[in-house]
Parts: sequence; C-alpha cells; structure tokens
Amino acid sequence: MLHLNTIAPHRHAAGKNSTADKLLVAAGELMIERNSIDVSLSDIAHKAGVNAALVKYHFGNKDGLLLALLERDAAAEMVNLEILMAQPMSATQKMRLHIAGIIRTYYQFPYMNRLIHYLLHENGNEAANEVSKFFVGPLLDFHRRLLAEGVATGEFRPIDPVLFYTSLIGACDHLFFGRHTMARAIGIGPVTDQVCRDYIQHMENLILHGILTSSAPSTAPA
Repeated sequence: MLHLNTIAPHRHAAGKNSTADKLLVAAGELMIERNSIDVSLSDIAHKAGVNAALVKYHFGNKDGLLLALLERDAAAEMVNLEILMAQPMSATQKMRLHIAGIIRTYYQFPYMNRLIHYLLHENGNEAANEVSKFFVGPLLDFHRRLLAEGVATGEFRPIDPVLFYTSLIGACDHLFFGRHTMARAIGIGPVTDQVCRDYIQHMENLILHGILTSSAPSTAPA
C-alpha cells in the first residue's frame, strides 16, 4: 500500500537531485529490459550504482519511486500538449499530431500503461488520486479543449470528451497491454517501430474519419 504522506516530501526530488534521477532512470531501463514493472529495489539500486537505502530517503518506498517515474514521464507529455494546443494550425492537424504523440509515448515508455494500471487500480485511493491529478485529469482537459475548438471551427462534430478519451487511450493501452494476450492467441510478434507507425496511421484514419464533419478539410498529411 502506498503512503503518500511518507513519500511526498521527496517525490519531487527528481530533476533536482542526481541520485533520485539515477534511480528513476535505472527503474525505467530495467522495466524496458525485462518487459515488466516487477523489478526489485536492490536491482534498481545496483543499476543506478547507489545504496538501496536511498530509495526510501528520496521516494519513501518502491511504490513512491514508481509514482515518481510515471509523473516524470507524464510531465513532459503534458507540456507538449500545451505547446500543441497553442500552435497556429487546424484542430484536425492538432488531433493528428496528438494521436501520433500518444502512441509514440506508449512506445517510448512501454512500462507506462502497466504503471498506470497498477497505480490506479491496485495501490489504493491515494496513488489513484495522484495519477488522476498529473495524467488523467490534464489529458481529459486537453481533449475537451481540442474537441471544442474543432467544433467551433466546423471541423469536428460534437464528441463527448470522456468517450473520446476512453476510445483513444483505451486503444493505445490495449496495443501494448494486450499484446501479450494476442501473441499467445494468434502468434503475433512484439510492438516494433513499424507496428507503431502502422498503428498511428490506423488510429488517425479511424478516429479522424469518425469525428470530422462533412465540411472539414482533408485529413491527408501535408
């Protein structure tokens, strides 16, 4: 069980403290190498080249480290969303770039979806509240604003932001989280760079053709 009152004083040390950064980098690299979020503190500390006791000092416990890792990865993406929202381009083009960006983020950090599942559903209300604050809430708000912009410009038909979030994030999540199940069922391979590119194209076509109005501009890339 995660106790945020214990880890909160140190959870934001990453980015300001080289040891905390090393631990987060090591944890992420191990999860990618092992294709699992089930990595031990001793393995993380060993890869980072630091004493395992420093995990408790900086993050409170292992779950505190996992929460900080997810927050670190999500923070950069939330900044990118605001940059994208401010660009002088059509809502359709913004949506295309957003779809590609979300899928590439999941591809870059293949452990992210598992961390989200773990922290939202298996670690108590405190962790779920934190994830909602820095990931789910901001992403839902971005979708609400971008969809509203598209409606205002006549590009999108009215779409429920919650249903849109569920469709896009659920599709991205299942590509990576459900890939293992599909591999066992029909023998497909892992998510490669080509699979990622193909999925981006598929999701762009699927989503944009579902939300565009008949008077919207072409969705073909420039």
